[in-house]
Amino acid sequence: MNKQKPMIDEEGEVRELTLEDMKQFKPILEGGLPGSLLKKLGVRGPQKAPTKVRVSLRLSREVVDYFRATGDGWQTRMDSELMEMVAKHKAG
Repeated sequence: MNKQKPMIDEEGEVRELTLEDMKQFKPILEGGLPGSLLKKLGVRGPQKAPTKVRVSLRLSREVVDYFRATGDGWQTRMDSELMEMVAKHKAG
């Protein structure tokens, strides 16, 4: 039997998977993950303090592109901007 090549090289890079590598993979539900992790798949705990409301709205492409261009967390930043606007209008 051939000795399997390591998945990661000296620099920490993952090598390209071969057909032999793929044959060794197991489906998740057939033992590909430990039972403790399988129990948690698709289960989300309750929110400790639900403070936000899920909504669906249409925004202009320009607004969405602007916030997305700021990177991860763009929705939180958009929420912050809207909160500032609300605070200004309440005060004024």
